[in-house]
Amino acid sequence: MKISILIANYNNGKYFKDCYLSLINQTYNNWEVIIVDDASTDNSVELIKEIINGDDRFLLYENPENKGCGYTKGKCMDYATGEICAYLDPDDALYPAALEESIKQYENADIVATYSKMMMCDEKLVPQKVFANTKQIYNNPYFFNCPIQFAHFFTFKKEAYLRTSGINPNLKSAVDQDLYLKILELGNIKFINDVLYKYRLHSDGISQESSKQSAKDSFAKVIHETMRRRGIKIINNQKVPEVYGNSEEIFMLLNYQVSFLYRLKTKMKLLLKHSTV
Repeated sequence: MKISILIANYNNGKYFKDCYLSLINQTYNNWEVIIVDDASTDNSVELIKEIINGDDRFLLYENPENKGCGYTKGKCMDYATGEICAYLDPDDALYPAALEESIKQYENADIVATYSKMMMCDEKLVPQKVFANTKQIYNNPYFFNCPIQFAHFFTFKKEAYLRTSGINPNLKSAVDQDLYLKILELGNIKFINDVLYKYRLHSDGISQESSKQSAKDSFAKVIHETMRRRGIKIINNQKVPEVYGNSEEIFMLLNYQVSFLYRLKTKMKLLLKHSTV
């Protein structure tokens, strides 16, 4: 089973060497890497070309002009040829067994996606702490990954992706969350209780401190669109607005999901579900 690693790059070439080394040192060998550069304004393209030179497992494409994260990640999917796909940011890296551990989960035909724990790292990719919020989720129409309960390393079946509307090319952030929620509607997702992904914290990260409010607004729009797509008009006895207004009104609808009672009920449902498997 072939896995396509998808990398959307914008001005992160200086970090790519760590990403590259983590890929060529994988214990699983049936993979390709699709890189799409979104008209970087630094020397990213030159750096990436130099690093991947001579390795035909890596394919580099370039947007003629800056199109944004959503468009660029969508283009990555256009070029992917693997049965399984996964996004990897160019400034991050994988642990050596990441692909092998993910691929083996698809021996169960009901699985459409997998996710793992991730390690938070400093700017030099030195591990600091495991992202504590990652856990086994209870997947149902009212799950919106809010608060965040999983992120990287997320893999998914290409055929499942093709049954969705795809990545929204207009999104500048929350692109991954939009994808997760669409894929979750199509089948079972497997939690791998191991750390497979290294997430680099640095000031250049587009989803980090400088653009938190923009990211929050994008995530709220993704959740609102997900509610609309799932036909949810009432949630926790509150009416879902027909037209998106602002992020606060969307997140207020989901406040009940952080309560102790709700989390306890969800945990009990998970225990019951797994006890009957």
